[in-house]
Amino acid sequence: MASIRKRKFGPNKEHEAWVVDYVDQHGDRRLKTFTTKKDAEAWRATALYEIQQGTHTATSASKTVEEVWQLWLTDCEANGLEFGTVRQRRQHLKTHVAPFIGRRKLAELTTPLVYEFDSKLREGGRSLPMRRKVLTNLKTMLTFAQGRGLVAQNVARGVRIKADNREAASGPLRAGVDFPTMAELNTLIENSAGRWRPFIVTAVFTDMRLSELRGLRWSDVNLEAGQIHVRQRADGWQKIGPTKSKAGKRDIPLAPIVVNTLKQWQDNCPKGERDLVFPNTIGNIETMTNIRARCWAPLQVKCGLMADGGKRNTKGEPILDPRYNFHMLRHAAASLFIQYLGWAPKRHCRPSWATHQ
Repeated sequence: MASIRKRKFGPNKEHEAWVVDYVDQHGDRRLKTFTTKKDAEAWRATALYEIQQGTHTATSASKTVEEVWQLWLTDCEANGLEFGTVRQRRQHLKTHVAPFIGRRKLAELTTPLVYEFDSKLREGGRSLPMRRKVLTNLKTMLTFAQGRGLVAQNVARGVRIKADNREAASGPLRAGVDFPTMAELNTLIENSAGRWRPFIVTAVFTDMRLSELRGLRWSDVNLEAGQIHVRQRADGWQKIGPTKSKAGKRDIPLAPIVVNTLKQWQDNCPKGERDLVFPNTIGNIETMTNIRARCWAPLQVKCGLMADGGKRNTKGEPILDPRYNFHMLRHAAASLFIQYLGWAPKRHCRPSWATHQ
């Protein structure tokens, strides 16, 4: 049972509040204070349902968001999650979560509070993609907590973050600004040489992630059928593991230029135990640093694909940086597919390149 009563407090009893006096599912007596009777009645109804279901957590007995996030990180490590994933979640806690809601009791979290948390992140200069990543981790952490009886419900599950007017004004990605144009892609291919040419050609025509290219095996390449089977990736710490998501495991049809380029490359490719298609010179996993420093950045310099990065030299002249990061090749590939093959932007089942030579 749970009763509601008015309580006066203060030196002269000038303040009043409404108290819910109840017994939880463990038989412990609890008190919860509210400013209005309406709020107390609404909370009592929810609490009684949670007690009946055996999921109620009293605020006084609840752990903080930061405490449970730490428990979640420990569980992630125990389950062998990728180092980069655990590091990102730990960084999110330190940089984005702890400063704003880290000391909040888990039982105090509400959906409005989650929206307020997002507003604080936005006001603090966090980008829309970053805020969405933080929210995703918050939802996953709360699911972990709910499964262990640390909170009754996942109050963040229904939260959706929309772009504000400034973010929405940026519009769709633009060729030549957000990703290379078709002419620039041709220039990149024409100016790539040696072991980097098959790498660039494959990246342009398959929309594979850098980690997937680095972890690609010859056993997952069927040149006769003209197809690549993406089944694994190499992370930033040179470890081979599963794809980033279940959807990452996919079959990609190859354009004739990719088939021909890989056939020529296969005989010259450095051999190694991992049977990699794009290894370093001794057959091991190529590092992302080497790819950027020895291939991607110099190639853009050679092609004249430079932009003002906002830095200035001692004379006040702009210091030009490579215009595109490697991930932008994925946007270019998607644009190519849509423009020349008529695929829908989110289409996953792609037709064969054989009919589009």
